[in-house]
Amino acid sequence: MARSWQSPNRWLGWASLLFVLLASSGCEEDVIYRDRVLFDDPPAAAGDFLGFSDVDANETVCGNCHVGKQAEWILTAHADAWETLEESGESRAFCEGCHTVNERGNATEGSVGWDATKDERYQDVQCESCHGPGLQHVQNPDASQPLASIRADTLATNGCGECHSGAHHPFVEEWSESGHARLNATPAGREACQSCHTAQGALRAFGERSEYIEKDSAQLPLTCAVCHDPHGGANTAEGQHAGQLRFPVRNAPSIDEHLCAQCHNRRDAPVSTSHGLEPHAPQAGLLEGTAGWWAPGSVFNPIRGTHGSDRNPGLCATCHVVSFSAEDQLTGGEIFTTGHMFNAIPCTDASGAPTTDDCAYTVSARSWQGCTASGCHGDATAARSALISQASSVLELADSLHTLLLIVDPTGEAPGGEIDDTNPTFTVAEGAIFNFHLAKFNGEGVDPLHSVAATTVHNPFLIETLLRASINAVQESYGLAPPAPAPTGTAQQTRR
Repeated sequence: MARSWQSPNRWLGWASLLFVLLASSGCEEDVIYRDRVLFDDPPAAAGDFLGFSDVDANETVCGNCHVGKQAEWILTAHADAWETLEESGESRAFCEGCHTVNERGNATEGSVGWDATKDERYQDVQCESCHGPGLQHVQNPDASQPLASIRADTLATNGCGECHSGAHHPFVEEWSESGHARLNATPAGREACQSCHTAQGALRAFGERSEYIEKDSAQLPLTCAVCHDPHGGANTAEGQHAGQLRFPVRNAPSIDEHLCAQCHNRRDAPVSTSHGLEPHAPQAGLLEGTAGWWAPGSVFNPIRGTHGSDRNPGLCATCHVVSFSAEDQLTGGEIFTTGHMFNAIPCTDASGAPTTDDCAYTVSARSWQGCTASGCHGDATAARSALISQASSVLELADSLHTLLLIVDPTGEAPGGEIDDTNPTFTVAEGAIFNFHLAKFNGEGVDPLHSVAATTVHNPFLIETLLRASINAVQESYGLAPPAPAPTGTAQQTRR
């Protein structure tokens, strides 16, 4: 059907020549170029959503200009969302809303796109699923910029949560229970801390320059878009999808390039700054076997466990992002978990679902899927046995070191004693207190072993070595006899 020059698909004014004659091209025949039709006018009921310009090729109308984003997007799971649903054998009408372009994921209200038309041009999760209707933008690109939202909320009517939630897909529900969803006002208000404590700061640090609704708004916690690139990006491999991650989590070239290590790789050794005698996000250094204070005369060699080796290509994600399904012990139905609480050994409720509660390290009270699903440990009992044995040893050493340090400086870390981070002179006791804090990095819990469980799991061999070396250094430097063994779990950190 012929269209007038005022038709919306003629928005490229500079490209509206009917033909160009290449008189000097050297070709024997004249070559005529004609601007192609970029899209068919959308159905009236679609609410200005454009969808595909070529359904068979999965080419979005947006991709006619945003070629790079189209090339990234087509490799993602979003680009074959409809096919995935159809091939699942469990396709239902109520499933289609999260596998097509419609009002979900953007600020549009009412029935639009696929929901209103059932037109195949709106199949798959396309650009407009997050950015909203594109018709006004293609008619006048300078006048209209449809921006996506990076906010995540279980009650959101815009953003990832409208689809990535629910009984069989509870990403946002689990994320909301995690530490990533909590915005700490103190670091969020400090520019130097925002790259790890706010969504906007992290995206800036990652080099993300795209515009989004909340870019200049109040700081958000670490939402989905911090770790996942909605457009795909370098870590989206064809046929694998790789979670559309901004950095790899499997087989990263080095731990510094691992996604989690972008933030969990901070103060793993004492420094001469405020709070410099306490670790801060030392997990990467623990896995690598390089964290901690090494006493004078120590021969520095990385001490690494299996969790930080090549035998664990996923590193942090192997244990902390474990998805599985299980039978609901109460109803007999199925429970799904996505691992987005990021708890390696979560406590479980009466139904068997993971919770954020604190509980003892027993096989029945916790889920050990992070230890067993990877193939590292034979079963939950074996995993628990390894943890209990090594954590008990670490806790005993930490308590012994703490007993010695209270003799050296009974005031703890108050100014004026041997342990004083306001004094520029660094002492053996200060190096030792850092290693004590490193061993008990995760604090106290219902089970006394909880205070050392995190560092024990990350690298028990390193922690035990650091604690023994610290005990010897304190004894030699301050002329102390070996301490009497303290009852397990009695030592308290002097400052948290």
